Amino acid sequence: MSIFFLAWKSLLNRRSTAALTLLSLAISVSLLLGVEKIRTETKRTFNSTISGSDLIVGARTGPVQLLLYSVFHIGDATNNISWESYQTLRQSPLINWSIPLSLGDSHKGYRVLGTDDNYLKHYRYGRKQSLSVLQGSWFNDLHDAVLGSEVARQLGYQTGDSLVLAHGTGRVSFVNHNDHPFHVSGVLAPTGTPVDQSIHVSLHAIEAIHSMPGAQHFDQGPTNSRITDTHEAHLQPASITAALIGLKSRVTILQVQRTINEYPHEPLLAIIPGVTLRQLWSLMGSMEKALLAISAFVVIAGLVGMLTTLLTSINERRREMAILRSLGARPWHIFTLILSESALLSSMGCALGLALLYLLMLFAQPLLNQMYGIQIEISPPGSFEFSLIAMVISGALMLGIIPAWRAYRNSLSDGLTIRT
Repeated sequence: MSIFFLAWKSLLNRRSTAALTLLSLAISVSLLLGVEKIRTETKRTFNSTISGSDLIVGARTGPVQLLLYSVFHIGDATNNISWESYQTLRQSPLINWSIPLSLGDSHKGYRVLGTDDNYLKHYRYGRKQSLSVLQGSWFNDLHDAVLGSEVARQLGYQTGDSLVLAHGTGRVSFVNHNDHPFHVSGVLAPTGTPVDQSIHVSLHAIEAIHSMPGAQHFDQGPTNSRITDTHEAHLQPASITAALIGLKSRVTILQVQRTINEYPHEPLLAIIPGVTLRQLWSLMGSMEKALLAISAFVVIAGLVGMLTTLLTSINERRREMAILRSLGARPWHIFTLILSESALLSSMGCALGLALLYLLMLFAQPLLNQMYGIQIEISPPGSFEFSLIAMVISGALMLGIIPAWRAYRNSLSDGLTIRT
């Protein structure tokens, strides 16, 4: 009979305490791996959200704050950019294209983004992938709305359905734009970015719902949403929240950034997305280390619990050890048996913890995607995860030497007769 099989039988004989120890290890390992998984997936999602823009321009505020509210739709802007300033900036000979962004409205908790056709044409995510309309078409009418894939899936909307926007970005709003209902003209293909949680309308539509009192401003055509020539000029936006800018040459990026930051007519801020993301990770670095440290201490606590269980059982198992000796077991067999039990407990705890992590990820994936725009990929564990598991098992084996050595000494002392 092999030592590992004997260790397995011994654990089955003490299944209650072994199960509790196993559960404690599984929870601690799941927490450790979960913190690492969320950290890496959050970075991957943030890094892949925007990849084709050279600069982000907004009202003067903190660089990280500008990045969060303009791209990731986290938080709100403290001020806007005047439309005149935006027009002046976009006419620079160094700028190739620009995408205006207007935020501040929502629908059932999902952000509404006012923009223009350049958003579909020039916005890039991931490895410079472009957006595409999966169903219907991009907005070409005042009251057209293009939904992100997650919005359409969660709310069950299809092309042609109607929706009413609300003022503000909360899930509950007391100011609805009931005078100007929108209809879904299209649904974007999934991107795994905050685009999926956004509702896209035209800048003219944003201006219309805030400045035009009712339907008298519209022709009574089939769609009841075409603006008349008389009122088209009045729908020019007074301001926007931010703008994404692409340059003709990336060599001029610092020059254009300095020009915008020194803009004389109003305080503006231009940031480089990649540089600001690194600033964000540096700010979060201490928090990440703290979370990993807490998770490591939880794992250590689980291992100490396993050590306590094994040490407590040593004296209770002296009769078992004496029987094994009488059957021909050597003292080193007893040492190996206890060490094997430690290895089995830690290995099964890591396996159960890994399974528990993936089960939690299945439930957490839609919630994180809906609430924070973080798309968690359920992929096989990588080298870092396996290295963490190896460290946990190695730590369990090192701690297992203590009860194994004690059982070894007891077997030498007791021989074939139990000594009390």
